[in-house]
Amino acid sequence: MYDYGIGTLEKYGLTAEGTSRTRGAVLCRTQKGLFLLREYWGSEKKLAMQQRLLKKLSEAGYSVDLYLENQEGQLITKNKDDIPFTLQYWYEGRECDTKSKADILESVRILAVLHTHMCLPAEGIYQEKSLKDEYLRHNQELRKIRKFIRKNGAGSAFEKEYLANVQWFLERAEVALGKLQDSDYEALRQQTKEAGWICHGEYNQHNVLILKKETAVTNFGHFRFDVQVADLYRFMRKILEKYNWDPQLGKDMLKEYDAVRRISPAERENLKIRFLYPEKYWKLANYYFSHNKAWISEKNVEKQRKIIEQKEIWADFTKKAF
Repeated sequence: MYDYGIGTLEKYGLTAEGTSRTRGAVLCRTQKGLFLLREYWGSEKKLAMQQRLLKKLSEAGYSVDLYLENQEGQLITKNKDDIPFTLQYWYEGRECDTKSKADILESVRILAVLHTHMCLPAEGIYQEKSLKDEYLRHNQELRKIRKFIRKNGAGSAFEKEYLANVQWFLERAEVALGKLQDSDYEALRQQTKEAGWICHGEYNQHNVLILKKETAVTNFGHFRFDVQVADLYRFMRKILEKYNWDPQLGKDMLKEYDAVRRISPAERENLKIRFLYPEKYWKLANYYFSHNKAWISEKNVEKQRKIIEQKEIWADFTKKAF
């Protein structure tokens, strides 16, 4: 019977007293606490660097999902079927509640705290791609999708609404790209690279666990050397979409982060430019273009309509929040 790697626990000197399934992994209650067991098919080199980062944060006193080494000193352990697994410390807590302002601000605060420690000697690898190149490519894709729909005919509600609104979003995308090209982004990016500053890469409410007396942050597997306000932008954008781009909440989040880790003028400018770019609109358009166009889910039609309904509020956000 397949045990999803539970048998590998003996190679850590642990015994499972209870297990439960979670997202793509198994929570294991053992005599030494709670651990997360999951398959690992990624780069061993990147995993080793991730562990270095997690050790640094853990030694500084912060709760993160540090990996355990097995009795042979390895981070990866194979089960009897030769499937590789990792084991990480885990925590009894709840995910950040996006309906709670206190949880939101605590998530921003702990991000700023961790950012002050998240640096390693730059090794020229795992560097995030240029935001300029990304915006340029995305803008080309928005045009390509428009051309495709015009050529083949707008048969669905999604396609009709795309044609009716893409120019508005494309104009703002071009403005964001222009501002980025005129900004100090390249110097900021080079400073980040030289100093070895690191982003979490996927900082969202699911990766923040509110505990009784502290806050834990998990899932650093997407870490990259990058301008750290990219993490703040990703978290804020997802939250603000749920709050109809409330500028006061945006101000509060910026203030909370800045109180712990000062946002430099160049970083603030870069953060503002990121909010000027219609990222979610591009993501939805890209999803449409790369999937089955004969059937477009009603959910995606509704997502596009909501983005269009919020467009003026979104466009106004940076003027009010910054």
